[in-house]
Amino acid sequence: MSKNTPVITIDGPSGSGKGTVSRILADKLGWHLLDSGAIYRVLALAAIHHGFAADDEESLVALAGALDVKFDVEEDPELTHIILEGEDVTMTIRTQEVANMASKVAALPRVREALLRRQRAFKDLPGLVADGRDMGTVVFTDAAAKVFLTASPEERARRRFEQLREKGIDAKIDQLITEIRERDERDTNRSVAPLCAAEGSLFIDSTNLTITEVVDQILEFAHGKLSKSETSSVE
Repeated sequence: MSKNTPVITIDGPSGSGKGTVSRILADKLGWHLLDSGAIYRVLALAAIHHGFAADDEESLVALAGALDVKFDVEEDPELTHIILEGEDVTMTIRTQEVANMASKVAALPRVREALLRRQRAFKDLPGLVADGRDMGTVVFTDAAAKVFLTASPEERARRRFEQLREKGIDAKIDQLITEIRERDERDTNRSVAPLCAAEGSLFIDSTNLTITEVVDQILEFAHGKLSKSETSSVE
């Protein structure tokens, strides 16, 4: 991990488009990608593969510290392929068994600390795009360019509704809006790493913007920030 490695953090609530935007940015820049939202599920799946119990904190801490995971967008920028120990587990981590294990693993303080260190280890040349909810405020506080991406609850619910419909899953838009608002309330008021815009971050409301417009704004912002950072380091 290089101290001079540039990092762009993309934080924001669910449905804001940060996952898609982060994949496109990483692909355009040729940088590494960190999908922090998947990291606990990946650890949970690794624990299942190795036969570790959800309360075996010692083993889970060791596993988290050496977690062999890669987020790959090289073959398909439309989808983040999650590679665990050489195996594509993109779909496997979405099972209910993994979700249940992840919720138990995430409750262990020492495991959370180990995963924090593992996430920071993704910072490597030529650069990193980190997608999550506390990337700019907790994980990469020294990131050169920080972005907070959001959209109205109604627009985020519409996007989720379309995703579910494409998968043949029935959903009610009003219920989705309610669920999104409730999650926003929990995320912004939690005691540990609450969802908020990092100081100095670029705030983007994507409600009425295309993905291309959002990406262009971030690239312009990041280029300006990175140029200043390089000048400062020289001086």
